[in-house]
Amino acid sequence: MVQRKEYLDNLIALKDKKVIKVITGVRRCGKSTLFELYIDYLKQSGVEEGQIISVNLEDLENFHLIDYHALYDYISEKLTPDKNNYIFIDEVQRCSGFEKAVDSLFIKKNCDVYITGSNAYLLSGELATLLSGRYIQIDMLPFSFKEYYDAKKESGKSKRELFDSYLKFGSFPYVAYLDNDEKIINQYIEGIYNTILLKDVAMREKITDVSVLENILKTVASSIGSPISAKKISDTLISSGRKISPNTVEAYLRALTDSYILYNATRYDIKGKQFLKTLGKYYFVDSGIRNHIISGSASDLGHILENVVYLELLRRKNKVNIGKLAEKEVDFVAGNMGEIEYYQVSASVIDEKTLERELAPLKEIKDNYPKTILTLDDIGNGKNYEGIKQINVIDWLLE
Repeated sequence: MVQRKEYLDNLIALKDKKVIKVITGVRRCGKSTLFELYIDYLKQSGVEEGQIISVNLEDLENFHLIDYHALYDYISEKLTPDKNNYIFIDEVQRCSGFEKAVDSLFIKKNCDVYITGSNAYLLSGELATLLSGRYIQIDMLPFSFKEYYDAKKESGKSKRELFDSYLKFGSFPYVAYLDNDEKIINQYIEGIYNTILLKDVAMREKITDVSVLENILKTVASSIGSPISAKKISDTLISSGRKISPNTVEAYLRALTDSYILYNATRYDIKGKQFLKTLGKYYFVDSGIRNHIISGSASDLGHILENVVYLELLRRKNKVNIGKLAEKEVDFVAGNMGEIEYYQVSASVIDEKTLERELAPLKEIKDNYPKTILTLDDIGNGKNYEGIKQINVIDWLLE
C-alpha cells in the first residue's frame, strides 16, 4: 500500500494537538485509507484498541448514527476514561447536525477528533462558526504521479509508459491496482463520477435535470487551458439549444468546485500584483474523469499535461494562479508572495517557434523568482535560457 506520506506525516505532527483535524477531498481520493494508515501508526505507538473509535457514515451498518444525538451518544459510550481517545468520523456530512456532535466531543479533555468530508461546504456553515480557529483543514488529492509510480514501478514498464497510463486512466488510488484493465477502470470511474454528480451536487442544489450539469462539465472539459466564464458557458449551451442563465451556471460551477471535481484557478496580474475576478480557468481533480466526459486525443495532450501540473503545484505550493502579463500569459504562478515560482507547460518545445512563444512571457518578468518550462521533451532537458530552466515534466513530478 502506498503510504501517502505527506498526509500521514501531517496527521502525525498534529497528534494530540487541541484542534479538530478535517480531511477534505473528492470521493475515493484515499481519505478512509489515510485513516487506516494513521490508526496503524497509533497502534504501533502504543495506543490501545479501546482508545480508538472509528465510524464510517457511508456504511449502512451505521445508518442509525446519521442523527447527531445518536452519533454523540454512540461515541460517548465508547470513550475510555482517564486516557486519550482518538475519534475518527468518515464522511461526517451524512450526519444531520454533525457539527453539534463534533463540537461536544471536541470540548472533552480526552478526545482527539478527526473527520473527513467530500464537500467544501462542510466548513462553510455552522461548523466553521462553532469552531472558528479550532480546526485545521487538510485538503487531500488523489495520487500524485510519484505515488502512482511507487504503486506501479514493479510492473516492468518504463516511466514514460506509466506516465501515459496515469494521463489516460487518472489518479484515483484504486485505479493503480486495476492492472490497466480499461473496461473495469472505465466502470469504476463512471461510478465515482455519477456518485459525485448525484449525491454531492444534484441533491445539494436540488437539481432535477442532471444533464444540465453534464453539459456544463463537458464545456469545461473542452476548455482546459483556456480562460472561461459563466457567461461563455451559458452562451455555448444556449447555442446548442439549452437555455440557462449565467447566474445558474455560476451556482452550478460553485457546487462542482465544492464537490472537488473541479478546481478554479484565478488570474493574477504579475505587474500590477493583484488578483483579477474575470476569466479564470478550471481544472479537473482527475484526468480519468475528464477523459470519461470527453474523448481525449493526441492533440489534447498539452491540456491534460497542464491539468496534471496544476494539481501537482497545488500539492507542493498550496496556492496556484494563472499569470497575466499585458497581452501574454504565464500558465502558473505558484506559491505566496515572497516564495513565487513561474511555470510554463508545453508537450514539446523542440520547434523553435513554440520554444520562443513559451519563453516570451517569462523573459518579460524582471524579478528573480524561479522560472521553469515543463515539457515531455528529453532533448533540451536541463537547459537554461537566461535563467529560465527547461525540465522534463516526468522527472519534475518524480522529484
